[in-house]
Amino acid sequence: MATMRRIIRSMAQRYLGNLFEKADIAVDGQRPWDIRINDQRFYETVVAGGSLALGESYMDGWWDCQALNQFFYRLLKQGIDRTYCQKFPALIGKMKALLCNRQNRRRAFQVGERHYDAGNDLFALMLDSSLTYSCGYWRRAETLEHAQQAKLDLICRKLNLQPGMRLLDIGCGWGSLALFAARNYGVEVVGLTVSEEQAHLARERCAGLPVEIRLQDYRELDTTFDAIASVGMFEHVGYKNYRAFMRVVQRCLAGDGLFLLHTIGANSSVRCCDPWFDKYIFPNGMLPSIRQLGAAIEPLFIMEDWQNLGVDYEKTVLSWYRNFEANWERIKRRYSERFYRMWRYYLLSVAGGFRARHIQVWQLVLAHHGTSRGYRSIRCPQCVA
Repeated sequence: MATMRRIIRSMAQRYLGNLFEKADIAVDGQRPWDIRINDQRFYETVVAGGSLALGESYMDGWWDCQALNQFFYRLLKQGIDRTYCQKFPALIGKMKALLCNRQNRRRAFQVGERHYDAGNDLFALMLDSSLTYSCGYWRRAETLEHAQQAKLDLICRKLNLQPGMRLLDIGCGWGSLALFAARNYGVEVVGLTVSEEQAHLARERCAGLPVEIRLQDYRELDTTFDAIASVGMFEHVGYKNYRAFMRVVQRCLAGDGLFLLHTIGANSSVRCCDPWFDKYIFPNGMLPSIRQLGAAIEPLFIMEDWQNLGVDYEKTVLSWYRNFEANWERIKRRYSERFYRMWRYYLLSVAGGFRARHIQVWQLVLAHHGTSRGYRSIRCPQCVA
C-alpha cells in the first residue's frame, strides 16, 4: 500500500510539475509567483480534486506562494483552467446547475448569510469609506476612495438622474450608491439587499435621507421607478433566472427610464461557479456571458451602451487586499487563521483573473424602446480627484 501511494504521488507530482512549467511556475522556486510545498499530500489531492482541492489545500497550509495574484495570472493566461481535465467537484456543480434552480427564492438569501454577513468590521477595514464592494473607476483616480466616488458618479450620470426622481438599487450593499445619489443628485432611493448585516448598516448610514433599505428578493418588486441600477448583484442571479430578472426590471422601469447593469462577466457561457468559490465565497454564484446577457435582454430592452471596466478591477481588488493585510491585526481575534488564508486566496486569485483578462466587468445601459434623441455614452465622471 505504501509503495502504491508513493507511485501515485510521484505521478501526480510529475503531472502538476508539467502544468506549472507551462505557466512558468516552479515548485520550490525563488520567484514571487513560484510555490512552496509544505505537505506532500498536495500532489495527489489536487490532481484528484481540481480547483476545489487547490484552494482547500492552501487554506490548510499545504502550500504557499508569496504572490498568489501572479501565480493565478500565469495559470489563467496559459489557459490551464481550460486544458486541465474536469474533476469530480466541478462535474457535480454542473449537474446541480442543470437539474435545479440554484438561485431560486428559497436559496436567494444564502449568499447574504455566507458572504456579506461575514462581518461589517471586516468590510469596513477592507473597502473605502463609502463601503463600495464593486469595481472602482480609475481613469483619473489615484486612490481607491477617488476611484469608487468616480464610479458612483459615472453610474448616476449614465442614468441621467435628476432631482425628484425615484431610483431603485437592486443589490444595494451597504448603501454606497443610495447614499451618493440621494446626497449629490437629489433623488429618492429604494435599495434591496439579501444581507441582514448590510441592511442594518445601510439604514444607519442613510438616516435622514430619502432612502429606504429593504431586506428583499428582487422577484418581489412590483412598483415603478424612474431609473434602476444593479451593481455587483447580477453575479448571484443564475442563468435560469436571467430572463425573469430582466422582466422584473421591465415591469418596474418607467417608460422613458434607464436601467444600468454593472456585473462581472465571463468570456464564455457557463452554468455554475468554480467549485471552490461556490463552497467558500459566493454560494450559488455564476458569471454571465455576452451571449447569455443578450438572450435575456432580447427583445425586452434596447441596449444603449456597453462599457468594459475589467482592467480597473485588478487595481481595485489589490487595494482591498492591501487594506485587508494592513488591518488584519485589528480583527483577527474574530476570525481563524484558515479564514485569513481563505480570504487572501479569494482576493488574490480574483486579481490574477482580471489581470489575465479571464474575467471582465461590464456596465450596460438599457431602455425600453431606446431614447428618442439617442443615448450619449458617458465615460468621464465629474466627481474625480
